[in-house]
Amino acid sequence: MIKKSPISKLTLESRTFYVKRDDLIDPYLAGNKYRKLYTLLKTPSHKFNKIISYGGTQSNAMLAIAAMCAEKDWEFVYYTKPIGETQKSENHGNFFIAKNLGMLHVEVDYEFYKDFIASIRMNLDDKTYIVDQGGATEEARAGLEVLAQEIREHDLHVKSLATPSGTGTTALFLALSLPEYKVYTTPCVGDVTYLKEQMSAFHAIPENLIFLEPEKKYHFAKPYPEFLHVQKKLLEAGIEFDLLYAPGMWKCLLEQTDEEIMYIHSGGVTGNESMLQRYKQKGIYPF
Repeated sequence: MIKKSPISKLTLESRTFYVKRDDLIDPYLAGNKYRKLYTLLKTPSHKFNKIISYGGTQSNAMLAIAAMCAEKDWEFVYYTKPIGETQKSENHGNFFIAKNLGMLHVEVDYEFYKDFIASIRMNLDDKTYIVDQGGATEEARAGLEVLAQEIREHDLHVKSLATPSGTGTTALFLALSLPEYKVYTTPCVGDVTYLKEQMSAFHAIPENLIFLEPEKKYHFAKPYPEFLHVQKKLLEAGIEFDLLYAPGMWKCLLEQTDEEIMYIHSGGVTGNESMLQRYKQKGIYPF
């Protein structure tokens, strides 16, 4: 199950980029979620029998954990706030695939959700493991160190990397593992101040980690015409990226940098079908 990913070359707006194709590792268990779950992937199956996590129903981490648990023969329980009947009946997207892989979905009322999540670590047995939302755990560092070693082995002249941030776990541990590289990131949930707070809970932020502030505040998972415009350019250049994180990162890279950069593909393209439906519902028609 432990795999390496290749590098592709991409030309965008007359600039050369390189893409670390972590999206090709596995159809569902790929991208930065594969790296974050690396320690669990190496864990013998008999050590656990249940994995618990929580978050949103478009989550790439949710799908990756479901794929891992299906392979490990672990029960997977995933907690969310209440969702609509339309999403429950969809036959595509991350939520649909994760359920088909065996995920047990449990809804928690809005008013109780925060306290419930805070309490799920109480009275756990030794066979149950909790993965925090988005896979943001200290154990994720081991997988990012493996990624760092792969990047060194490629031995390209490029010394700048880029990866978008939700919790910031990937960008932080990648920068710590590769102090000789410049690592660009941009917040996809909240702003730079919030992102730095999230990262600082794990480790002091290194000097080689550079934050690119979007030109305006974007709300996570909300459709934006400019993101679709960036996605079209990327598809025309030959690589599909996820619609939740990648467009914002690429937009910042094109507007605020000028050197050759290696972009770490975060995977998550399985969620694009359901995200494109949201664009259509908003009257923003794809391409």
